[in-house]
Amino acid sequence: MTATSSLNGKHVVLGITGGIAAYKSALLARLLIKAGAEVQVIMTPSAREFITPLTMSTLTGKPVITEFFSANTGEWHSHVDLGLWADYFVVAPATACTLAKMSTGVADNMLVTSYLSTRGKVFVAPAMDLDMMAHPSTARNLAVLQADGVSIIEAAAGELASHLCGKGRMAEPADIVSALEAYASRGTSLAGKHVLITAGPTRERIDPVRYIGNFSTGKMGYAIAEEAAARGAQVTLVSGPVSVRAVHPAIRVVAVESACEMLEAAEQAFDNADIAIMAAAVADYAPAIMAERKIKREHTPECTLTLKSNPDIAATLGARKRDGQFMAGFALETDNERANALDKMKRKHLDMIVLNSLRDAGAGFGTDTNKVCICTADGDCREYSLKSKAEVAADILNAIESCIAQQS
Repeated sequence: MTATSSLNGKHVVLGITGGIAAYKSALLARLLIKAGAEVQVIMTPSAREFITPLTMSTLTGKPVITEFFSANTGEWHSHVDLGLWADYFVVAPATACTLAKMSTGVADNMLVTSYLSTRGKVFVAPAMDLDMMAHPSTARNLAVLQADGVSIIEAAAGELASHLCGKGRMAEPADIVSALEAYASRGTSLAGKHVLITAGPTRERIDPVRYIGNFSTGKMGYAIAEEAAARGAQVTLVSGPVSVRAVHPAIRVVAVESACEMLEAAEQAFDNADIAIMAAAVADYAPAIMAERKIKREHTPECTLTLKSNPDIAATLGARKRDGQFMAGFALETDNERANALDKMKRKHLDMIVLNSLRDAGAGFGTDTNKVCICTADGDCREYSLKSKAEVAADILNAIESCIAQQS
């Protein structure tokens, strides 16, 4: 992050609330300033119990605002002026209490009052214990804020202040800055479009501790999601179990495990999607019966699994594709690659297919690079050189946009 950052010259209001993750806000402020932003900190009264206003004032070069007026001088702090000044309003950490106040408009402190007055883009980075994070009221408040146009920078999973492990850790400061930078430098070619993407593997349970899976890491699907969001799209990313995380605030991640769960989530998002990209490596088969208890070798020296076919997600969605929807799929082939890919595209009513080959070094599962061939419904196929998956994602979306332009 340098002076060439897309945040250079931007005004950022950084709201800090009363959670242990407030200590990360000092680094966040430094990174924002390093990116060239001007930062004004607002702290809730309880935030001062976790990090001092002096620390934040020293880092930002601006007095920290905590109350509506200064007790000593009576100077009024105008929430209206702050709202007009801010290009970006970032609440990090955002506690359950502050999220509830923001979603319902309870303007009893300077931070929420300024939020209600801001015309800039608002981001929140939730941070709380896992049970609070999972509570229906928190989910409801986040949904309300998202519907109001607030971007949610997803909390991460890990060890929490309670020493429990689960989702609730505030996103790392560098990831928050990356989300702001991605938004600030976003393109407009997909503005107003809704994009559905599936990514990662599926897991089909054999028993409570074992599953059938594959080597997909989700990196390609997540790269496409980031690129689509950077171009202005609202992205629904239906993801199997992966370690990679989405950064852009316009990406809504729906986590699933099995092929049936992925189909259900994809169907829910499909009707509202302008573009659907099926990048997940979905297991073709699942155990016909899942054992309720762990299968023990001592009791079952020989074990035979009976498999049943999983639903074909791409074919199911392709069969109900409406006029104006664009649908792309992926094919990973080991022989007769192009012929099999073209056949798959036709059978599943796809407009485009991205062919991967396991024969190319640096391509396929688990790598940061990929080498693809993009085929369109008219039978045209174009080979691309080995590139980073971010660059491949740009090639894929360029091809989609080109096809859509030709169809219109």
